[in-house]
Amino acid sequence: MYEGFKQERHGMTTRDLCVTAVMTALVFLATFVPKIPIPLGYAHLGDAVIFLLAILLPRREALFAAAVGSALSDVLGGFLLWAVPTLVIKFLMVEIVCRFVGERHGKKWIFAAFLLSSLWMAAAYTVFGAALYASLAAGLASLPGLLMEGGVNTVAALVFLPALLRVRRGA
Repeated sequence: MYEGFKQERHGMTTRDLCVTAVMTALVFLATFVPKIPIPLGYAHLGDAVIFLLAILLPRREALFAAAVGSALSDVLGGFLLWAVPTLVIKFLMVEIVCRFVGERHGKKWIFAAFLLSSLWMAAAYTVFGAALYASLAAGLASLPGLLMEGGVNTVAALVFLPALLRVRRGA
């Protein structure tokens, strides 16, 4: 059902650079605009875009767009303290999806990859929050919201993925 995901290339064309820039902006907007306050930060829909990019774009472009778009949202949104942890967390979220799905194209693999990536995100932000605020309680306070954010973003990505794959095949 999900054949023809993405193809890895070694060079980067002008088109690749432009697509990466637009996708970085899309991650930024999906992260920056719908801010839902949770302890130590905010929830958003940027991870749904990140999941979709991890499936639809070549790995390098998805990694860049996810990490930089999300970190820009932290910097411009007043969460500068979180920019470096976000770079690492979002980079590894894409890496998890890319490595876990690989050439497996079934819905169950994609769902599992999104779920695993969401769990990584929630655990990593909890640990970074505990370290940045020198309090395990502070880090743990954000965990329920982060888990909910991961679930919502997983569902959103799974809802939009089939339509995006159909559009891509028609292109």
